[in-house]
Amino acid sequence: MSSTEHKLHAPNSIRCKVITVSDTRTLETDKSGHLIVQLLEAEGHQIAVHTVIKDEIDMITEEILKGCHSNQIDAVITNGGTGVAKRDVTIEAVQPLIEKELPGFGEIFRLLSYQDDIGSAAILSRAIAGIVKDTVVFSLPGSTGAVKLGMNKLILPEISHIVSELRKDI
Repeated sequence: MSSTEHKLHAPNSIRCKVITVSDTRTLETDKSGHLIVQLLEAEGHQIAVHTVIKDEIDMITEEILKGCHSNQIDAVITNGGTGVAKRDVTIEAVQPLIEKELPGFGEIFRLLSYQDDIGSAAILSRAIAGIVKDTVVFSLPGSTGAVKLGMNKLILPEISHIVSELRKDI
């Protein structure tokens, strides 16, 4: 079956958890998180949870695992905490949880960031995706430009397909 045929059998609506990792944002000031929610809903997906948490490994790990252990959530999307500053620990929280990494996500995200958005600063973009407990997890940088690029070019075109692939063996 071709990729196009697989996508035809993918679910129309994915149940998502959106996690913003930030020491300064609140749910009210979370522009990037709200953008993720808006883009998902515009495609017919459901938002089960939208939360903002501090840049703390334990908190990030706990929130991701809550989503991955819930049968009400198909995908977890984080934004923020992916930079190289000492407090940026999202990748350090996500990476050990991943059972199957989707390395192309980070590679293509950085390529697109380089070409379409921030040039050589793309080397600072630590984005990752993978499977945790039969749930797809995407981690994006927290800027609205990075969110828009990652959502429109990578996540939205493939999220239903990935969830379909995860469900076929369950």
